[in-house]
Amino acid sequence: MIVKTTQFIKSATRPAHYPEGDLPEIAFAGRSNVGKSSLVNVLVNRKNLVRTSSTPGRTQLINFFQVNDDFMLVDLPGYGYAKVPLAVKKDWRPMMETYLAKRKNLRGVVLILDIRRVPTEDDLQMLAWLRAYSVAPILVVTKCDKLSKNERARQTAVIAEKLGVAKGELTFFSALNKEGRDAVWARIDALLAPDDAETGEMASEAEPVID
Repeated sequence: MIVKTTQFIKSATRPAHYPEGDLPEIAFAGRSNVGKSSLVNVLVNRKNLVRTSSTPGRTQLINFFQVNDDFMLVDLPGYGYAKVPLAVKKDWRPMMETYLAKRKNLRGVVLILDIRRVPTEDDLQMLAWLRAYSVAPILVVTKCDKLSKNERARQTAVIAEKLGVAKGELTFFSALNKEGRDAVWARIDALLAPDDAETGEMASEAEPVID
């Protein structure tokens, strides 16, 4: 995808405040400090579309950005930061579950993991929610430039086993050298593409056959 424009639309915490319209949505989720902001900024060719908070874990809003006229990029709050107040942690779960379960525009979630870390219970919970609500996951492993080839191979095996997925389901990314940018976009584009069956049905309705 060629990104021409990216515009902040609004922030929300509940369905009544979500943007109106039927643009498809791709959301981004991950632990605090996992590299989510860097990934989003590289994808849309912006330096600070999504800014990193000076206090990790404190940004607890769902942020909506429109990319071109094609889709909505949704920045979900980071999770797993130990110093987040208990009240914020309690609000996070229902806010996330409500968005994932009820947002009809949602086509998929980019779930971001740090290659240097073993997936946590929070990561596994997020993946379980995506599966429970039939939301397609795009598993992106960030900070790949931080490890040697051998270390990367070992961590890839550990992460795949912990998540219960094949290694081929992981997409590797580095904000430093832009590795994986095109691969992530390819997976996003695949989710944004119109469903073939639906497209065929619409075409047949729009173009009736005349004997």
